[in-house]
Amino acid sequence: MNKAIAEPKALSPLIRLDLDLPDGRHFEKIVRYPPGEWSAATDHADVRIGENRFTGDLHTYRIQANADEISVDVTLTGEVPPWRPATGYMLIGVDRSLEFAGLPSVPQGAATVTYSVDGERHETTGGGYHDHNWGNVGLMKVIHDWYWARGQAGPYSVIASCITSAEKYGYEPIPIFMLARDNVVVGDDPANVTFEREGIYTDQATGKPVAATTRYSYQDGEDRYVVSFTRTHDLSASRMIDTIKGVKRIAAKLAHFDGAYLRFVG
Repeated sequence: MNKAIAEPKALSPLIRLDLDLPDGRHFEKIVRYPPGEWSAATDHADVRIGENRFTGDLHTYRIQANADEISVDVTLTGEVPPWRPATGYMLIGVDRSLEFAGLPSVPQGAATVTYSVDGERHETTGGGYHDHNWGNVGLMKVIHDWYWARGQAGPYSVIASCITSAEKYGYEPIPIFMLARDNVVVGDDPANVTFEREGIYTDQATGKPVAATTRYSYQDGEDRYVVSFTRTHDLSASRMIDTIKGVKRIAAKLAHFDGAYLRFVG
């Protein structure tokens, strides 16, 4: 990231590296860098933060990152073509001047990975995904909450999300949905999507209400698809204020900032 999600005004580069190993070890790393150690190309994906690099061409990507005792080198090759919902932009506000955008460059891909922990090197392969989000406004100013998910089952790949706009914008729901079969998109019209939540509980770490199951129903003429995501365990549960330091953290507390981020396997 070139800016923190909770305070996106100043250039404040950071990398986040999460790694879950088969033996149960779990690592969450956040490393911050001076602004001068960040650079990015303007005509293709080539982002550098210190010695870390993320580069690609909408089909093949390479990610090289180091954080303390962890290092990763990933090559991701797209199987489902790049996709975006309409233009990829959500335009918010009466004058449509506030922008939040997303581009799933690799909705489903094949990954080859080399990773090291304390010098212990491993190689593996698996499925992969890559998207990129950006905008000109702090996310918490325009969005109240969102659910987002991706997955693969047999010949199907899916990206599904339901975003709820902030109170100022009427808690308007914004659905996003892409379903591909045999690497060909068969459904992506948000007007055809119905979103449901089930089994809502309070997360202990963040105090947030969370649905244990999210369901997306897609109706296109006589074709109907139902995609359900059911949580099995947490990968991450964190309060965004915990990533803010110093005086800004005090200011965030005084402003009752209570954003949180949770990630699940299901």
